[in-house]
Amino acid sequence: MEVRIGVQNVARELVFESAQTSEEITSAVSQALSAGTVLSLADEKGRQVVVPAASIGYVDIGAQEKSRVGFGLS
Repeated sequence: MEVRIGVQNVARELVFESAQTSEEITSAVSQALSAGTVLSLADEKGRQVVVPAASIGYVDIGAQEKSRVGFGLS
């Protein structure tokens, strides 16, 4: 699942793939924002992404979709 985090006063957003579900990510974001602590998420390679909750501008959680191969039209 692709996750994009916009950080205030930073030109580039954080983009990474996570093995966590949409519900797990949403829950972690909500808890970090309500507690005023840090948002900590793991990417697919096991690395931790940590962002202070006060600096989060937005979090975009992509759809969980397998990449398609080929030239088929849908």
